[in-house]
Amino acid sequence: MQRIHTEHDAMKLIILTKPNFFVEEDKILETLFEEGLESLHLCKPNTSPLYSERLLSLLPNENYKKIFVHHHYYLKNEYSLGGIHIDDEKEEKPKGYHGKVGRTCHNLADLKATKKQSDFVFLGNIFASETNNATFTQDELKQASKKGLIDKHVYAAGGVTIDNISIAKDLGFGGVVVCDDLWNRFDIHQENDFKELLSYFEKIRKATN
Repeated sequence: MQRIHTEHDAMKLIILTKPNFFVEEDKILETLFEEGLESLHLCKPNTSPLYSERLLSLLPNENYKKIFVHHHYYLKNEYSLGGIHIDDEKEEKPKGYHGKVGRTCHNLADLKATKKQSDFVFLGNIFASETNNATFTQDELKQASKKGLIDKHVYAAGGVTIDNISIAKDLGFGGVVVCDDLWNRFDIHQENDFKELLSYFEKIRKATN
């Protein structure tokens, strides 16, 4: 049976940064915030935290509370960010840390425990992408939804595109994590105009409402 949505059913939209830094990044992020971006995850694995510091210093302070940081957790306090996100399922949260914590989970058997340890969970890979296969079948996800494992605190991650956001919504996910589907609209090597990316962001935002 398909879920019936009301106007209060809007999903949370999380934008995950590209893993690498690029020249126009701060301008694009600032404009995305101006256009209504409410949650950005700064995820730059295998990079020096100094580059993340530089990127943050170029963004308006009022946006810091909307940013969660992966890996370089000290930046949370340094810039009064919204919280931290732990990608490694076995990693403990930093000692003495107080604040919001997100976690990534790739196993339905661990989802219940992961939810208890965090404010929200990225569950992946929900959809197949160019780089990864889907981790679960649609039937497995439907069962998890029926059992209440998937709820408003669990966000669909991996392979999320504008075309499958409605599937994630029907499965009961509280939000979606978008990365490549947005950033593929901007060629970091050739373009200095990011109008296409911004108009696509608006379409994604509408799809989550």
